[in-house]
Amino acid sequence: MERTLGENDFIVSKTDTKGRLTYVNKIFIDLAEYTEEELLGKPHNIVRHPDMPKTIFKLLWDRVQAKEEIFAYVINSTKNNNSYWVYANVTPSLDERGNTVGYYSVRRKPNPEALETIKPLYAQMLQAERSGGMDAGMKILTNLLDQEGVSYDEYIISLQK
Repeated sequence: MERTLGENDFIVSKTDTKGRLTYVNKIFIDLAEYTEEELLGKPHNIVRHPDMPKTIFKLLWDRVQAKEEIFAYVINSTKNNNSYWVYANVTPSLDERGNTVGYYSVRRKPNPEALETIKPLYAQMLQAERSGGMDAGMKILTNLLDQEGVSYDEYIISLQK
């Protein structure tokens, strides 16, 4: 069963530099169908859905580890094998010296029209990854961006409008 965020709902979480959850808000707990105790200290990928291309997570990690923010559409899986889509913004959390001490993510309801574009794209990327690994998945994404004449950020942000 697919679950959805309300129009004014925001999922907030924080992780350490290894991606282990250090903070989760109530909306995250409720939507993911876990308790706070089941989430804290666990890898954020506890909610990873098998339909999510690994390429997108590689792109996400590459960007935040370079101290850059990123936006992405993500499908997550709940404890009870339900799913939910989010429009995620992930940023590094920096200390006073500029060192990364963790990551901060805010997710909201994705534009339903954006998902009409993202779902088939992700399915195509997943299929490419199965036969050719993440390089093949990245090629699908890169070809699309080249065809559209935009950067990843421009493309993703334009879909949410």
